[in-house]
Amino acid sequence: MHLFAYGTLMCEDIMTNVSGRRLSCAAGILRGYSRRSVRGECYPALILDADDHVDGLIYNDVPDSMWSALDRFEGDMYARQEVQVERLDGTPLTALTYVTRPEFLGRLEASGWNYEDFLRDGKERVLNES
Repeated sequence: MHLFAYGTLMCEDIMTNVSGRRLSCAAGILRGYSRRSVRGECYPALILDADDHVDGLIYNDVPDSMWSALDRFEGDMYARQEVQVERLDGTPLTALTYVTRPEFLGRLEASGWNYEDFLRDGKERVLNES
């Protein structure tokens, strides 16, 4: 199964630290969702939003043995769900991603999450914690 990463795991070095392996990846799009900032955190959350889309990375063929490490990294705030993503050439693909559980929606900001801001202000913290 593939993984659609839309936040901290878009950094291949963080993904390697978390999973213990380097995986091939390509840019992708998830339609019908929105990426939001989490109050007081440097990582984002993903929620349903029919009018939006999220750019991210598709990690190809994630081995079954890696999913437990990814689940631990993501924690209780997220549920792993199957979604339909698109490669940049429009090819549809089934992947798994981590969607915010309903009980955590109150922690989200109205604003979107910015990857460049994360690279500048939060990446080092996540690398040290992963």
